[in-house]
Amino acid sequence: MRSILLLSSGLDSVAALAIALQDHEVVMALTFDYGQRSVEKEIENSRAVCEHYDIEHRIIPLKWLGSITNTSLVNKELDVPELSIEDIVDDASNITVDSAKNVWVPNRNGVFINIAASFAENYGCEYVIAGFNGEEAKTFPDNSKEFVNAVDECFSYSTANGVKVLAPLIDMDKVSIVRKAMELGAPLEWSWSCYHGAEVPCGVCESCMRRKRAFLVSEFEDPLTKKRADLK
Repeated sequence: MRSILLLSSGLDSVAALAIALQDHEVVMALTFDYGQRSVEKEIENSRAVCEHYDIEHRIIPLKWLGSITNTSLVNKELDVPELSIEDIVDDASNITVDSAKNVWVPNRNGVFINIAASFAENYGCEYVIAGFNGEEAKTFPDNSKEFVNAVDECFSYSTANGVKVLAPLIDMDKVSIVRKAMELGAPLEWSWSCYHGAEVPCGVCESCMRRKRAFLVSEFEDPLTKKRADLK
């Protein structure tokens, strides 16, 4: 089965790629530039992941999306929320809900996945692979099963070959994702989860904190952290 991959170089998209490659031919990975803080790191690491798997990599500029985004993921005049592991664990807390609102990009996954479907139809691919997962679906509705099902229904009308979404992480939390990715030897040393684009991850944004907790609980050393230490 032939597929197009949404690749941000984050933990989820890299893990989704490693899982999908067991049964799918991934003909191209798409990385989007909408002016996000971490765009240079995302492109750098996505390119390395694609080189590792020998997959064609294409960067899609979406400057207009950045221009209409007012939240801290793009707007550098705003502070990105900082969380603790306790904030992540406490599902009853409004902290993660507020954090999600502070990094929301208008219809981002809807835009990404529709562009990917155009590529999929053109290249004769049956699927678009995405790193949507059960943990983030709690605060990001565009990571949910309902979203995937709705997109599949839409694609049955908007693509001539009935492209579908493959979300291999849809029932998984971050701990399960780390365990599976490590089992498959995914190149997580080239996965960039941080909302920022500094030389090293900030370690305190929500995305960093979810990653940190997942590696702690799964009892694996984060390959990205190890790579950085080895370079010193």
